[in-house]
Amino acid sequence: MFVRAGRRGTGGAAALLGAAEAAAREWGAGRIVLETRRDLAEARALYARHGFAETAPYKEGDVYSEVWLGKELG
Repeated sequence: MFVRAGRRGTGGAAALLGAAEAAAREWGAGRIVLETRRDLAEARALYARHGFAETAPYKEGDVYSEVWLGKELG
């Protein structure tokens, strides 16, 4: 997810993440998996704060996908 520099720190990323989780639950998903790059420490910290943990890759070949984080939606 991307939030413009001037809007960072205002809760927008957390709101987007919450909306993605809500949509996944609405569609009946039991788990959500996100991907990011290793150097995006802020994104990885956001996901960790919201209960995501590193998980096995679910696809290969994308140079921008280096870390996968999953969360059970229960």
